[in-house]
Amino acid sequence: MVLDDTAKRIIEQLQQDGRRSYAAIGKAVGLSEAAVRQRVQRLLEGGVVQVVGVTDPMMLGFSRQAMIGIRCSGDLNIVADQISELVGIEYVVITAGSLDLLVEVVAEDDDQLLEILSRIRAVPTVTSTESFLYLKLRKQTYAWGTR
Repeated sequence: MVLDDTAKRIIEQLQQDGRRSYAAIGKAVGLSEAAVRQRVQRLLEGGVVQVVGVTDPMMLGFSRQAMIGIRCSGDLNIVADQISELVGIEYVVITAGSLDLLVEVVAEDDDQLLEILSRIRAVPTVTSTESFLYLKLRKQTYAWGTR
């Protein structure tokens, strides 16, 4: 999907506040409320944007978060898909460098983290993992704009 400047400005408005009204967005980008509604719907249907409530996992009882680096053999896409299916895995990316995948985990406690880590290590082509435990969240934004 090719984005014009207006679509990019709408996305930036939603990144600042996903609850902003179509009328307010329209005023900021120079469109009617109905035109903004249509454009946002196309962006949603096209998978360009997703409007969600971002939570603080600690406030919801998930006291353990970690990024797990994974080294594996074989087809990285297949491994990434298998790991993506595991409960507790929130983010999976294929990377370049010394790690093949980075996986973000949100768990209730250390026992649940250990269980998730065991399931990751049980994937046949996973050769090693390295865990990076989160101690404190200092910054989390989704407002990088559309450049």
